[in-house]
Amino acid sequence: MNHLTNLLVKIGILKNDLDYDLIRASMVIIFLFFGYQKWFEYEAQALLPYISNGPLLFWMYPVFGVRGATYFLGVAEWLFGGLLFLGFWNKKLGILGALGACFCFIATFTIIPFVPEGWAVSAGGFPAMTERVAFLMKDLVLFAASFYLLRQDVARTSSSPDHLRDSVQTRKLPLHVKQASKLPGVM
Repeated sequence: MNHLTNLLVKIGILKNDLDYDLIRASMVIIFLFFGYQKWFEYEAQALLPYISNGPLLFWMYPVFGVRGATYFLGVAEWLFGGLLFLGFWNKKLGILGALGACFCFIATFTIIPFVPEGWAVSAGGFPAMTERVAFLMKDLVLFAASFYLLRQDVARTSSSPDHLRDSVQTRKLPLHVKQASKLPGVM
């Protein structure tokens, strides 16, 4: 295991903001593709049981209609994805994108208790998920990623150096990682 850890340190896994940038890029890609789907009838039909039963989204059908609701979601997803993308260069825009993303995933994750046929009766019901609930479970992780970006961008735009230091604390590395970082050519 130490050899693997040393190898990962050598290839640069601890350098710069690799995790931060990968999460941002992943979120941009997710919003791009999920937003794209919203322009097609098959997606509008697939979302019927979700939006109509969502405690934060149910109002969309009476206001926009079925296709209008999915268009609205597509525009919102592309907007949040675009703001997250711009967050690579402008952290204040990144904050707006991350806030929107957080709301987006809270709105979808809260649908889980209300999804019809969400729990497999043949397996005893809750916690045995059907594909409808499983589809929404990813939103818990996506919310966590969005919150991470929000926290990072807020800390990076804070004008107070003390706030930045307190918000983005460095954790002590285990001894074997500290030793690996002292190898020639590492960090």
